[in-house]
Amino acid sequence: MCQHFGVILLRVPAGKLQRRRRWLCHEEQLHYSFGVVLLPAHASSQLSAPPPIALSGCNTTCGNVQVPHPFGFGPDDRCYRPGFNLTCDTSYDHPRLLLGDGTLQVVGIFLADSTVRVIHTLDFTFNFFSLPNISEPYSLSTRNEFVLNGCRYEVTLHGEYSNGSYNKIILRCHCSSGAAAIGAPVGNDYCSGTNGCCHAPIFAGSTPKNVTFETIGNWNWSSTEESRTLTIVPQYAFLAEVSSMDHQLMNLNRNNMPSFKQMTSPLLLQWAVMQGFPAPANLGSICPGDVASRLCMSDHSDCRQEHGGYTCRCSRGYDGNPYIKDGCIDMDECKIPRIRDKCFGDCINLPGTHKCKCPRGTHGDPSLPNGCRHSSVTGLSISIGVGSGAGFVLLALLAIYMIRKLKDRRSMKLKQKFFKQNHGQLLQQLIAPRADIAERMIITLKELEKATNNFDKAREVGDGGHGTVYKGILSDLHVVAIKKSNIVVKREIDDFINEVALLSQISHRNVVKLFGCCLETEVPLLVYEFVSNGTLYNHLHVTGAISLSWTDRLRIATETAKAIAYLHSGIGTPIIHRDIKSTNILLDDNLTSKVSDFGASRHIPIDRTGVTTKVQGTFGYLDPSYYYTTRLTEKSDVFSFGVLLVELLTRKLPNSRYLYSDDEGLVAHFVTLLNSGSLVDILDPQVVREGGNQATEVGALAATCVRINRDDRPTMRQVELTLEAIGAKEKVSDIAVVETFVENSIRRRLPSDPRGRSVHGMSRHYSLEEEFLLSASFPR
Repeated sequence: MCQHFGVILLRVPAGKLQRRRRWLCHEEQLHYSFGVVLLPAHASSQLSAPPPIALSGCNTTCGNVQVPHPFGFGPDDRCYRPGFNLTCDTSYDHPRLLLGDGTLQVVGIFLADSTVRVIHTLDFTFNFFSLPNISEPYSLSTRNEFVLNGCRYEVTLHGEYSNGSYNKIILRCHCSSGAAAIGAPVGNDYCSGTNGCCHAPIFAGSTPKNVTFETIGNWNWSSTEESRTLTIVPQYAFLAEVSSMDHQLMNLNRNNMPSFKQMTSPLLLQWAVMQGFPAPANLGSICPGDVASRLCMSDHSDCRQEHGGYTCRCSRGYDGNPYIKDGCIDMDECKIPRIRDKCFGDCINLPGTHKCKCPRGTHGDPSLPNGCRHSSVTGLSISIGVGSGAGFVLLALLAIYMIRKLKDRRSMKLKQKFFKQNHGQLLQQLIAPRADIAERMIITLKELEKATNNFDKAREVGDGGHGTVYKGILSDLHVVAIKKSNIVVKREIDDFINEVALLSQISHRNVVKLFGCCLETEVPLLVYEFVSNGTLYNHLHVTGAISLSWTDRLRIATETAKAIAYLHSGIGTPIIHRDIKSTNILLDDNLTSKVSDFGASRHIPIDRTGVTTKVQGTFGYLDPSYYYTTRLTEKSDVFSFGVLLVELLTRKLPNSRYLYSDDEGLVAHFVTLLNSGSLVDILDPQVVREGGNQATEVGALAATCVRINRDDRPTMRQVELTLEAIGAKEKVSDIAVVETFVENSIRRRLPSDPRGRSVHGMSRHYSLEEEFLLSASFPR
């Protein structure tokens, strides 16, 4: 024990800190007694893992004081925010942490309430007061008090707020009963204002500036002893943390007046981040969003406007440092005694909170002692519960099974309905004689759904006028194109079935092979071989001057002519394609031609030369005679093929609008230039360079194919032989018709018909009556 002017200073052993902290004599004793309270505020919280307290690479301790961000003392200025720099003085046996570069020793930093505890050294004589040097971002906490020791004295503490306004605290101390202290003293008897000691709380946010002393009343006492006693009582005032000392030990000591020595008192300072942010608008409220995002870096943190600036806290249920990234972590409330001791059941930690529940097999209120009672469930009840649960599960499984079976049955009936509606039995009868194709021709919907991944949109490879085309792989590993047709008129189903039966018999290298069809959908699905290299249109109409070579163009034209001639005369029942165009000519990897898209095709009975039917086809390629008469013959395909030859020669689309002289379209203008000997003016420059005389001969053949009178056109077999002759650079002299259509036309460079009409006359008649068809751009 040691004493200074009536103040008894007690040393408190470390680890046994009493409720009221007490002043100590020397720095060593001070450091010793505060060893426990230097722990951060969260030391008592039980965390699942130690949270970080400072930025990476920054110092975190000075002596036994932890230094969390935004405080710091190095090694560089990134380790602390402006105004929060500290100094670690290592010149003593025990390193001391100083506030800024000053003399206030820091003994504890608390992020939870934004305070810092410092030790202030008091150096005064009678009627003297030593003020601590405090500036932003610090101010005195309301947990400090202003204390006056002395009889018949009035002392005034003048303070200043951060906004520049002033305040003052006035204390009056007497040594006789009946007198009172002016202010708001704490209701403790040991410093009541009548025993030479009085105190008052500090105004929030105030910074002390100066102190004034005055005497009270008349010093002429009747009692000589009293007068003598009062004159020797030490008078001094100081600031200290509330309850940091035992004021009963500071009563006037009339018998012991040792000389003055330095004394120390603990102070609690509040702080807030101010620099770099706008002045707070509403103290006590949450921060603006931009301030919170820049200051409170951790998730699960909250920002407040207080102490003249901004502070951060970890959210409820979390602890750590909110000023650094990932600084706030979940605390395990179940390991905190004050929480754990209130749970008399099983405590379960949850993110940001906890749950207290009764142990398994009990029920009740787990927050009360003996609040959880064992359940009175008997073995029979358990058996009933288990049996009921098992029965419910079985019923649910049975319901799912029945629903699935009903769904499958409904789907099967729908498939059977569509199969019958699409005349699947008729198709079976038609293909029955051909055992080699009967087995593969009718394909189930299930296999096609598997082949196309339920007709996944990613499997789409085309969207034509007759429907959508999907790429798929059948169970036999054949890569196929599956055509999902648009809705068709029901009365056409019979014709469709007949045509499928006919197409299934086609076997030609230049015709896309039909693998089969599916009749289990509302609209039948057709399955063709998959041709991977796109269409003739894609290869011909490219950007740039160079397209397909003349050799490839002539070969593709010849192969296409062979395929169409095969359809007309190579099978038992002729088939008219009715939609010959560049987008329906597929090319494989070797640029081999394959005629496709038989959606508009019709078969012609063997005893007839044509049929009357609804007009179908693509304008620009469509036969004018067919358009006007609705009479479909093989010569309709010849006309469309002639237009395809013009497209190969010119690289121009027949169904686009070309305005030439006399409002001629592409085909009419082509014939006009051929007639005048100026065919080179419309030919593709690449064809002119590579084709030579062959191009002119093909042009003459195209003109004969597009004659208005269908009887004046050659057959596809004649066209096929002519193209082969042109390609082989030789004439086919043993065929009279070819002689007529090729030799005479090429020699005279003027195509003519058997009745002697000039091409020019034919061209003008054709131009006047049918040009709108050949130049139209409507898709079918």
